[in-house]
Amino acid sequence: MKKYITIIASITILFFALSSCKKAFLDEKPFSAYTPLTLTDSLGFEASLIGLYNHTSTIFSWGDQQGWPSVWQVGTDVANATNNQQGVEIPYYNYALLTSTDNGAARAWNRNYTMVNSTNIILDGISNLTTSTISPNGKNLISAEARFFRGYAYNNLATLFGGVPLIKNALTGPKIDFVRAPITEVNDLIVADLVFAAANLPDIEAVKNNTKGKMYGRANKFMAMQLLAEVYLRIGKPDLAEQQAQAIISSGKFNLIRSRYGVKASQPGDYYSDMFQYGNQRRSQGNTEAIWVLEQENPNAVVGGITDNPQQRRVWGAAYYNIAGMAVADSLGGRSIGRLRLSNWVLYGLYKGNDIRNSQYNIRRRYYYNDPNPIYAARFGKQVPFTGPDTLINICPSTTKWGAYDPNDAFGFAMIKDFILMRLGETYLLLAEAQVAQGKTAQAATNINVLRTRANAAQVTAAEMTKDFILDERARELIGEENRRMTLMRTGTLVERALRLNSNDASKPITGLTTKALLLPIPLTEIQLNKDAVLTQNPGY
Repeated sequence: MKKYITIIASITILFFALSSCKKAFLDEKPFSAYTPLTLTDSLGFEASLIGLYNHTSTIFSWGDQQGWPSVWQVGTDVANATNNQQGVEIPYYNYALLTSTDNGAARAWNRNYTMVNSTNIILDGISNLTTSTISPNGKNLISAEARFFRGYAYNNLATLFGGVPLIKNALTGPKIDFVRAPITEVNDLIVADLVFAAANLPDIEAVKNNTKGKMYGRANKFMAMQLLAEVYLRIGKPDLAEQQAQAIISSGKFNLIRSRYGVKASQPGDYYSDMFQYGNQRRSQGNTEAIWVLEQENPNAVVGGITDNPQQRRVWGAAYYNIAGMAVADSLGGRSIGRLRLSNWVLYGLYKGNDIRNSQYNIRRRYYYNDPNPIYAARFGKQVPFTGPDTLINICPSTTKWGAYDPNDAFGFAMIKDFILMRLGETYLLLAEAQVAQGKTAQAATNINVLRTRANAAQVTAAEMTKDFILDERARELIGEENRRMTLMRTGTLVERALRLNSNDASKPITGLTTKALLLPIPLTEIQLNKDAVLTQNPGY
């Protein structure tokens, strides 16, 4: 928001400066720019809609703050920071340092409000369009895609900050009198946007085509339905959440991955790990479970294929190459630097039996010397022993979901994989969560057992169905994928679960965690700029 106030003020000054110049050659007419001036035809709206996907990518990538992915995992029940922490994540396990000047909270606020304004530009443009070149159905499609992203952004804001300023139209001038809307009003807007999106977005097989086929990365109605199910759970309407999740499953458009497929199907692995191989993540690549995949491209092949430099691989993977006798390898997921470590609860208490999600292909627990240099001949092929602090960063057990080796980036600075943001596995979890909240424990067990059957895990009973069990199962199924912090904030369980399951890490223990962390601080800069009204702070900050 600060960014937009600054930009608008600068444009205003520039306008008056130029208005004093009378020469005609100084008069400019922009023909192509991301401004409301371009939104007069279908090409302008299409460009602006595509820009929403580009902006969504920036929510997950922040190369200047390489610990950004850790913000959403460390200090919860599933992960701890290592001694290779970067900085932005520190207040998210050392909670006493989480203040209103926090960079992570400010980044989340900025990225989501930038999305809100971008969608409002589109929505204002389509509602004020005077030309008849776009049909009523075309207008609804444009509005639905924009409203999905506005609902997505506001749901992020509501989960993280609670009641926040509601902005329903694009900013057209400086505004310094924002006030926080009640959370109920924010929720009403989110639900209205997503209900409209679900009713007007295309079916997964009715999305637009380009020269490479169906554009499965574009918004479809099931994306809106899945997000709507999550929203209904957050606002205490599990019956409505159940309807949305069940409708996705019953549509028959998606199927859980149960057999090997794709680019490494002939190599050692399993069908669950296949889903996360680079080249297998998209629906067009065989991922029948994918509902929303935010598609990225290798910038060495496609200019602008990624935004900034996503750090997920470096954060989640181990820094095994620091061990003498270990070399960077594709089979080990390329070069990572171990900025976080899975919690002892995840590594030693979460999985039971032969759960495929805990197989060697999904959580790597052992490393073998692989450097062919003759000086390491005596150890080549032998297992690297577990010794001291090496197990906390260099050969720490880690999820393989983000591993990928790019020969054009052997140093491994940027992650080039797609972001699987919604898939059918989570739909079953949302459905079971909604049923548990209504006391339908037998139905919940049935749906959880669909996932556990796929995972070769023991079946569960209705008596085991609790919110805590659902959250455990989310960790088993979605480790490395879900924003764990937001899940625990949404369910109000962050404090209890983090302290019960992950309070005794030997290197970077959780400290200072209290209920105030169930919401993040409103950025102090936003409060200070808002001089004509009071933008209240969340309690405790």
